[in-house]
Amino acid sequence: MAAGCSAIFMLDQKGKILIARNYRGDVPMACAERFIAKIMEEEEMNLRPVVEEDGITYVYIKSNNIYILAVTNRNANPSMIIVFLYKLVEVFKQYFKELEEESVRDNFVIIYELLDEMMDFGYPQTTESMILKEYITQEGHKLDVDVRPPPAITNAVSWRGEGIKYKKNEVFLDVMESVNLLVNMNGTVLRSEIVGAIKMKCHLSGMPELRLGLNDRVQFDGGQRSSTQRGRAIEMEDVNFHQCVRLSRFETDRTIAFIPPDGEFELMTYRLNTQIKPLIWIEAVVDRHQHSRVEYMIKARSQFKQRSTANNVCIRIPVPEDADSPKFKASIGKVEYVPEDNVVVWKIKQFQGRKEYLMRAHFGLPSITNEENADDRPPVTVNFEIPYFTVSGIQVRYLKIIERSGYQALPWVRYITQSGDYQIRVMHA
Repeated sequence: MAAGCSAIFMLDQKGKILIARNYRGDVPMACAERFIAKIMEEEEMNLRPVVEEDGITYVYIKSNNIYILAVTNRNANPSMIIVFLYKLVEVFKQYFKELEEESVRDNFVIIYELLDEMMDFGYPQTTESMILKEYITQEGHKLDVDVRPPPAITNAVSWRGEGIKYKKNEVFLDVMESVNLLVNMNGTVLRSEIVGAIKMKCHLSGMPELRLGLNDRVQFDGGQRSSTQRGRAIEMEDVNFHQCVRLSRFETDRTIAFIPPDGEFELMTYRLNTQIKPLIWIEAVVDRHQHSRVEYMIKARSQFKQRSTANNVCIRIPVPEDADSPKFKASIGKVEYVPEDNVVVWKIKQFQGRKEYLMRAHFGLPSITNEENADDRPPVTVNFEIPYFTVSGIQVRYLKIIERSGYQALPWVRYITQSGDYQIRVMHA
C-alpha cells in the first residue's frame, strides 16, 4: 500500500500558515515556507500540482485565495492525495459555504476536528459530509464528551448511516451527457467527445442493495463484454465509480452493484472519444462590405431524430467590435445584440429534430475599420439541452432494489444530452 501524507497545511496567498496538521512528525514544519517560495518564483504556466524538492513531495490545490498543501517524504500516491484534498474542500464548503481566508479563521476549531476525523496517520478515513455532520456540528467545540460516533464510521459502509426511514421509497437516476465539439471553417470536425455522468438521488429506507444494468452495447475501457444486440459498441473510457460500487463484482460480470449513500450523489462518470454527428449544425455566410456594413446569414439545422426536441437553444454569433445599427430577421425565436460581448444571441425555446431555421442580421460599420485576421475571429458557440435522449446510445436496462424488509420502491430514470464546449468556426466572404 502506498504511503499517505505526512502533514496538511492551509496557506494564504502570501504563504502564511493558517492551519497546520502534522500526522506523522517526519517532515519539518518549515517546509511549507520553502513550498510557497518555490511557487512564487515559478511562472504561472509552469506550475504543477506535484512538486519534489530535497526529498519532500509537495501536492497542492488552490481554492479561491487558499492553498491546501499536503507534504510527504515517502513514496506516496499523489493521485490519492489530490482526490483527498478536493474532498476536503467539498466537506469544508458543506460546513461553511465558502472556503476563503476569513471563513478559515472563523472556523479553525471545526477544521481541526474535521482534519482529525478525515485522516489518520496520513491515510484518508471518513470523507462523507453527511456522516461527519452527525457528530461534528457547527458548534463542534461545544460537544459533550459522551457523544458517540455514528455506526457508519465503524462499518464497512462508511457512506451511509443506519436507521434511515422514508414513508415513500424512491430512486431517481439521471443519465447526463455533454457533447464537446469543434468544427473548422471547412466543416471538418476536428474534435468530438462525450462526457457522461450517472447521477442519483436515493430516498430509500434501511440498508438496500441496488443493481444497475446497462444495455449490451456498452463496453468499459476496451473490455471483452459480449454483445447480444447488433450495432456499434459503446466503448467507454476514463470510467470512474463512486466508492460505494463493488468493483470486484463489476470486474467479474460487469454488474454495477452498490449500497447507495442517502440523498444525491454521482454514481459514475465516463468519456467517449468518438466521431459524433453534430446535433445542431450551423452554416454561416458573413458578407463584409469594407467601410460600410456587414451582413450575416445563419442557418441552423437539427440533425437528431424528429421525435426529439432541443430546449433553450442559444446560438452566439461573434460580430466586429465597431458594429452598430443592428437589424434582425429570424424565422423562429428571438434575436438580440449584446454589444458588451460583441455577439448576436439567437434564442430558440424549442428546436424540433430534422428542422432548419434561418436568421439574417445586418450591421453598419464606421468608415474607418481594421480588417480582422480570419484565424483570430471567435467561433460560433451553441448551447442546448435535449431531454429523453443520449447521443452515445447508453440505456438503463434495469435497476433492481433489494432490501431485507422487502418493501416496494419506485425507480425513475431520465436521460439528458446537453452542449459542453460546442464551437463551430464560420467562413467569411
